[in-house]
Amino acid sequence: MRKQQRWVYHRGDGPRTVGVEEELLLVDPESGMPRPLSGAVTEIAAWHADVLRPAERGEPAKSELFCEMLEIATPPCATSAELDERLRQARTAAAAAAKEAGAAVAALATAPVRFDPLLNPADRYRRIEDRFARLVDDKLTCACHVHVHLASAEEGVGVLDRLRPWLAPLLALSANSPYWQGRDTGYASWRHQLWSRWPMSGPSELYGDVAAYEETTRAMLASEVLVDDHMVYFDARLSRRYPTVEVRVGDVCQHVEDGVLLAVLVRALVDTEARSWRAGREADPVPTAVLRLASWRASRYGLRGELLHPLTWQPAPAAAVLEALLHHVTPALRAAGDLDRTVRGLELLLARGTGADLQRAARDGAPGLASVVADAVRRTTPA
Repeated sequence: MRKQQRWVYHRGDGPRTVGVEEELLLVDPESGMPRPLSGAVTEIAAWHADVLRPAERGEPAKSELFCEMLEIATPPCATSAELDERLRQARTAAAAAAKEAGAAVAALATAPVRFDPLLNPADRYRRIEDRFARLVDDKLTCACHVHVHLASAEEGVGVLDRLRPWLAPLLALSANSPYWQGRDTGYASWRHQLWSRWPMSGPSELYGDVAAYEETTRAMLASEVLVDDHMVYFDARLSRRYPTVEVRVGDVCQHVEDGVLLAVLVRALVDTEARSWRAGREADPVPTAVLRLASWRASRYGLRGELLHPLTWQPAPAAAVLEALLHHVTPALRAAGDLDRTVRGLELLLARGTGADLQRAARDGAPGLASVVADAVRRTTPA
């Protein structure tokens, strides 16, 4: 394995690096029930990392808000092939640690079966529970967060303003949460519906410059609704830890290749919108209310219904919306060497379906939802 890179500002020499954070469920592979073992799993994962040579170490799995969740991450990667390799390694390492603890990992954006999650006892999570009460009960959801390098914060705000119309299609292609508390919700991404209940989530307004972005963050913190600045839960934001745009709209994907496809499209969008910002082209002033409607359609139907087309804001078949997205970012994909991979990935998704479609297919004819979880476990870390 190559030596892990560190995040530094992008200087324009070669493609922007991209990294992925994924949240996974810890489950019993037989019953499908989530298991509150994140403490044991993270300790095992850290021990595994310690015994490796420094050049071979990835970032060990981390705990999350609930003890049934695990977070994994890749380092910044220059190519989609490297990202694919690193994400597979991270999932494999998490699965090995989980197995030692008596569980398995599943890339499911919500837990299909009915259960009561166990809150992580860390102080920050207790403060979140105190502040938001019952709202926290529905926050056991697993997302995919994509980080893409920036040249500057100014570029980042220019990108945030210009990629707003394209976030809902990314949600649609990643949709992987039709089941919640033992029932089919009728949605492709119920995770998005649960997440939308949080007052600091969803699409953001146009900023125009860094000062306006920072003032928005300051006003949100001054409201004393947020526990800290990590709770700025917009669909896309400037990362507080890294010099990156962080796109947070997607469900975690069952297949590694789907997660890589999502990340590659996000990188291409960031590059495309950064060029647009540098050229002085205005951002689409589409109202945030319309963006929320676009996200609702993406959450409801995934790729099996009509989405709002980002160029007309009228309903259009999902395939037409993905074709428009592909056309929009083709120059950036071609420059990064990702065009062929992206075309194949989108064709596969339209033919095979999203994670939501796979879950429903796994349930077909089965008496319960354990088969859905078992199928997801197999897809999460294939041999």
